Amino acid sequence: MDYTELGEKLNELLKLENEPVAIKWSVKEPKNVKKEEGKSRFCSKLEKAMNGEIFYATLEEEECMGGARYSGLKDMSEYPANVQSGAFMVPKGLYKNIPAVQRSRENETYINPGIFTAISFAPLNKAKFEPNVIFMVCNAKQGMEILHANAYDSGEHGRGADAVPVCSSMAATPYMTGKVTYGFGDVAARKNMDINQHDIMVSIPGSDLSRIVSNLGEMRTKMFFK
Repeated sequence: MDYTELGEKLNELLKLENEPVAIKWSVKEPKNVKKEEGKSRFCSKLEKAMNGEIFYATLEEEECMGGARYSGLKDMSEYPANVQSGAFMVPKGLYKNIPAVQRSRENETYINPGIFTAISFAPLNKAKFEPNVIFMVCNAKQGMEILHANAYDSGEHGRGADAVPVCSSMAATPYMTGKVTYGFGDVAARKNMDINQHDIMVSIPGSDLSRIVSNLGEMRTKMFFK
């Protein structure tokens, strides 16, 4: 399957302003992708790929504790107690108290640690690898059309994500559930990423991309989507 071609077609059908990002988890460090230089947050890595960069990262290149934990690069038990409890989030204003943090975490998705050592990122239309997840920043209308295209031949509903970290909601969730996922991103990610305040986020499991792109094309011949 030619993912670069699918990326170009997706851009054409939806008239996207932001390049979709291909994400792939690997047991071993890939040999055909360069390693990221320096450290950055998971959400910043997404932005780098949106802007055309192709690279892979390991735990050494992950600057954010949440990015490392949710993406499966580090076990929560390896963090200090104030991180494990979520206490550090309270003075930042993300939660009122520790119980609220812990209740929230019960409903957050993360990839099991100890499996993967590297994560590759690339603009979808330049990806030379088979992505596990395609991450997109788009407007509400474009997001709506992706959800319609997902349901077009399957009747499936997308999974809504709220304001949990994007490394969980827009990466780990579609990876672990195999569901198209939409959300708004968290306050930290939206602060770190240079994106339009009105945009939303949508992630597509790699296995669904070809079907969704095909459905979008067919839908363009129908009354509501012409």
